[in-house]
Amino acid sequence: MSNALDGRLTALFDKVSTIIEQSRNLVYVTANVAEVKARYEVGRYIFEDEQQGERAAYGKDLLRQLSKKLMEKFGDDWTYDTLRRCRLFYQSYTYPPIEATVLRKFQNTGKQEIDDSGNSVAQIRQPRFTLSWSHYLILMRVDNPDARSFYEIECAQQQWSVRQLSRQVGSSLYERLALSRNKDEVMRLACEGQTMEKPDDIIKNPVTLEFLGLKPDVAYTETKLENAIIGKMQKFLLEMGKGFLFEARQKRFTFDEQNFYVDLVFYNRLLQCYVLIDLKTGKLTHQDLGQMQMYVNYYDRYVKQEFEKPTIGILLCEEKNDALVELTLPKDANVYAAQYSLYLPDKTLLQAKLKEWIDEFNENKPEN
Repeated sequence: MSNALDGRLTALFDKVSTIIEQSRNLVYVTANVAEVKARYEVGRYIFEDEQQGERAAYGKDLLRQLSKKLMEKFGDDWTYDTLRRCRLFYQSYTYPPIEATVLRKFQNTGKQEIDDSGNSVAQIRQPRFTLSWSHYLILMRVDNPDARSFYEIECAQQQWSVRQLSRQVGSSLYERLALSRNKDEVMRLACEGQTMEKPDDIIKNPVTLEFLGLKPDVAYTETKLENAIIGKMQKFLLEMGKGFLFEARQKRFTFDEQNFYVDLVFYNRLLQCYVLIDLKTGKLTHQDLGQMQMYVNYYDRYVKQEFEKPTIGILLCEEKNDALVELTLPKDANVYAAQYSLYLPDKTLLQAKLKEWIDEFNENKPEN
């Protein structure tokens, strides 16, 4: 085959392959959405029919009989547990959430049903599904509607796998981000997901590194911690958040005939800036903070380009000392101390802390 024909064949193959791949992806996505919508509607019918009788008798008798008939016709996927999940799915994703007795209060107007507040049933049920059923099985277990909305947005935007979503929910990502932000910005997480507009948007409290497999009660060096992160870089990037690109480890730069080494160098394409990370397994000192400030200054003056934003420095430390950071660094410093944890945080404790924080803020918020 001539070079000309070979080139045409390659170009044509690439175009046709792209079309086929896009078509398959579309079919996959469409099938997933269709499955989720079907299960939502199944849950709706079950929920509405349930209101006609007593819940206890309904749940254990009629639902099992329905499951038996459905499995005879459609296969083993429609188990009793599946039908219960469909019902929970409908309740979880109906806005505002429907209480068990609310349908009994609906009034039939001939054209549409309305509740006591004047909301039509059509207005209440307007969910839009973008994920797979397996994803929603995880999201349904998130009780806080704001947290659930956050995870759904992030999962769709970042295309998390089911395993990645499960890890982020298990690591209390929503609570850790919320507790690291200004109280006015907490609700934005539920509406928009994690935004990347300013340096402190990347900070979590704490940074959770349970995936490294290091035991909290065993001594380890900073080098061992660094090696563990390098070995699990994909998971570390997931924990760091949106837009992070890994550039180098032990990045050397020379100044005044001395060599200096930054443990980990990243670039955040959303913030358009370098992010330098130093690892500290011992007690954080003012010398550590001063050294990171020097690293940041060097990158700002000699590495970053004019269109890029100021460099961010993060000291990832075993114990954070906010008072020391505040005393050592100027207020406009782009250097942060972030505590890391080698085990998953106590979700209940974080949820209680976040609720207390928000309640206190709402009490002290001035009225308009």
